Amino acid sequence: MSALAYVLAQKKLPVSGSDQRTSHITERLAAVGAHIFSQQVKENLQAFGGESDAIEQHNGLPQVICSTAIGQENPEFQAAQSLGCHIFHRSDVLSALVAEYDSVAVGGTHGKTTTSSLIGYIFLVAGVDPTIIVGGEVDAWDGNARLGQGNYLVAEADESDGTLVKLRPQLGVVTNIELDHPDHYQSLDQVVEIFQTFAQQCDRLIACVDCPTIATGVVPYQVGYGLQNLEQADYWATDIHYGATSTQATIWERGDRLGEINLALLGAHNLSNALGAIAAARCCGVPFEPIAEALASFQGAKRRFEIRGQYQGITLIDDYAHHPSEIEVTLQAARLRAGQGRRVVAIFQPHRYSRTQAFFDEFAKAFKNADVTIITDIYSAGEKNVDNLTGEALQQAIAHQQDGDVAYYPDLQSLPTWLAPQLQTGDLVLLLGAGNLNQTIPSLLAQLSANGDPALPQAPLTQCSAPD
Repeated sequence: MSALAYVLAQKKLPVSGSDQRTSHITERLAAVGAHIFSQQVKENLQAFGGESDAIEQHNGLPQVICSTAIGQENPEFQAAQSLGCHIFHRSDVLSALVAEYDSVAVGGTHGKTTTSSLIGYIFLVAGVDPTIIVGGEVDAWDGNARLGQGNYLVAEADESDGTLVKLRPQLGVVTNIELDHPDHYQSLDQVVEIFQTFAQQCDRLIACVDCPTIATGVVPYQVGYGLQNLEQADYWATDIHYGATSTQATIWERGDRLGEINLALLGAHNLSNALGAIAAARCCGVPFEPIAEALASFQGAKRRFEIRGQYQGITLIDDYAHHPSEIEVTLQAARLRAGQGRRVVAIFQPHRYSRTQAFFDEFAKAFKNADVTIITDIYSAGEKNVDNLTGEALQQAIAHQQDGDVAYYPDLQSLPTWLAPQLQTGDLVLLLGAGNLNQTIPSLLAQLSANGDPALPQAPLTQCSAPD
């Protein structure tokens, strides 16, 4: 929502909006002319009647844009209905913007933020000056959106609520297809149907052929990329070296050697994302040289293996991983970075009761690359806990699957105080999840500093335990 608001405000359209609290995101919107309310009340909609020509064209009422997260009980939504405002879904606005440009839309269950950000960054380095709308914040354009003057728009396309089918881009990219939102979809087949419709509405589709669902051909694509299923790939990599700070590989395009890349992101999943970005850039006519230059300097989106702080050899990493597949590949990347002799400490906040329940067994097996695993209580995201599911149940299931220490600690407020003494010099600490666990990072850094020097790596491991 904030990315769309930013682009519209930069286009000099009158934009107002609200959030429950101010943040750097709302401050950025205010800086480009958006009027921000710090609470969600019905009076916000009445404040703009007749204020501008653009609004007067709609009978003095603002056009209202909502996301799926806004429920019928929201006071602003109720006021918009009562006033007779035109109400649109966020996907309607994104669809309209996609139609204005030569658009590249990136969808998929995992990796779409990194892949779309990579494509946008490649276009920037290549001098294409794109408009960019993605789901994560990127330092290269100081946020989750930028308005360019070029012909291209790069957008992240979300399948979570099915609105992906509204987009009709010139070029589509699909990174993979799995069931991730059991609150909206009953089966993988329903997810596939959404991507089938998306594929039909793209002038051209690029897809990762390593994904078993895509490899079966149920989603029609014109360009394939992959690291494993090379028979179906138009773009692939050889001579791969997964290092602790970067990934090196040779890139091939339909049998022709394009050249070497030194990717500043870790792990096979990010090399796959980079291949998708390379394929998209090449389909848009970008030479390989600026592609390789961009891949070497791109530092990733925020909350995607983002280093948030270091103290006395302890490194804190924030990652949005909230699905078992994402957790597995993120911990694999963490193991690469940690190397020998360093512990990987995973702190996971499960996101949504429906997702935790649907993938309970998969979550239980996803933490095998962690030496220490800590599970917090489940972030509800507005869902009701109809099955009385707890983070402690998941912690017990994980403990049955691995030899490392596995603890349950439900209280986020006291988590930094409890955790800091447990950490040792050299620990790589990952805070995983799509909820608010990452908000504890500043307190954890402060607590580490207050505690002084941590234990040395060779010290006996202190058994993690939850509070009484």
